[in-house]
Amino acid sequence: MNLRILRIELRRSVALWAGAVVLATAVAYLHLIPGPWWTGTVLWTAQWTSMALWTRCLLFFLWPLAVGFGALQGLRDHRSKMSELLTSTPRPARHRAATLAGTVACTVASAFALLVLLGTVRVLAGDASYTHLGWLPISLVGALALGSGAVLGMGVARALPSVLTPPALVVCALLFNQFLRQTQTLDDVVPTSAAPNRVSLLSPSVADVRETLLTLSVPVHLGQTLWLLGMAATGLALLVAAGPRARLLALTPLLAGGVLALLLLPSEPRDTYVIDRAAAARVCDGPVCVTTLQRARLDDVAGPGREALRLLRGALGDQAPVAIRETTVLRAILSTPERSRDTVLIDFDDRVIGDARGERLTRALVGQGMVPLCYARSDTESGTLEETVAQSIATAWVLGEDPRPLDGTVHAASDQADEARPVWKKLTALPRPEQQRRISALHAAAVSCSGDPLAVLSDGASR
Repeated sequence: MNLRILRIELRRSVALWAGAVVLATAVAYLHLIPGPWWTGTVLWTAQWTSMALWTRCLLFFLWPLAVGFGALQGLRDHRSKMSELLTSTPRPARHRAATLAGTVACTVASAFALLVLLGTVRVLAGDASYTHLGWLPISLVGALALGSGAVLGMGVARALPSVLTPPALVVCALLFNQFLRQTQTLDDVVPTSAAPNRVSLLSPSVADVRETLLTLSVPVHLGQTLWLLGMAATGLALLVAAGPRARLLALTPLLAGGVLALLLLPSEPRDTYVIDRAAAARVCDGPVCVTTLQRARLDDVAGPGREALRLLRGALGDQAPVAIRETTVLRAILSTPERSRDTVLIDFDDRVIGDARGERLTRALVGQGMVPLCYARSDTESGTLEETVAQSIATAWVLGEDPRPLDGTVHAASDQADEARPVWKKLTALPRPEQQRRISALHAAAVSCSGDPLAVLSDGASR
């Protein structure tokens, strides 16, 4: 296809409109609609893999749009009543089909590429320290999905030339994505679907990003690529099919691609979303370690971390943690966090720690070291009110000051203060050895997730 034919097709087809709508819709969604892609470690422009997965997530509605625009373009010959005239020309039908399909497919794929380019610029302008190319297959499959969807829509509309075909295909594509959609419930470690895992991966969309260390496995890329190539081949075959028998035969690439994809795609969700081992590798500054993915945070954590370990050693003696490490264990949203007696485990998704710097971070690390959270963090909460108050009291006791409410939790400062005041008054009225005993008992109960932390401080034993 030379440039002259490309310019003609761009003027005559819906390609430019399709690309503009796809790009504008995606950019507006990411920038105007608030969601988890705006904040935290899963910010869509914070890391390369997160950026690629969030843009792929948008295919839930971008792919039906591409299918619908392709179907609208597929009706062009029927609307112009030129079908018989075109069949009488010496130019083979496959040449015309390839030219038109290539123009539309390349335009919508280029629109997605521009979206990824925008994300790339934003990531480069940020503080992402883990640079890799593992995100590239995620985006390439996304661009292929839009192009293949547009070609399939053109072929179906060519075979079923009706004004109802484009809207019907959009609705069918949306229902297809909805039925196969993968989500992460409160009890799921990785995203799952109501449909069998292999079947759910036939959808070009992916689940919302919850864990920054997760990426798609290689079999997923290979299986989806075969499926999408079969989809595009069927669309092209339908564009040139001249009769019912040829149209039935045109479905062969789609079926073959689907079968091969199902053979390659993983059967278990844990084999679909896997940990990026390179991203999860530790980077340390003395006893303070973070993942390679969060290497840019190490300088911020190292100083406050060493100070927190010194304070914990003075308060707990031989029972004190000796290291600080970012947790890499995957868990469901409401499951119990990873436990360790000799290490303070931190998670930058916890706003108490993730938003803190300097002295505030030291306080947060002391609190986490003294009273590790037993109740799971949700998207908006860090520990229960009792655990939060216990952390603030323990931190105040270690630092020799009055309790201060912890910043970054959903618990109001007034609620924390009201809950802490009587417990703190009762604790400080005791002799110093008894205070030390109760603080040590609080730490032991928190590490083992046994008992009410405030009851330990008030009564000296678990309720």
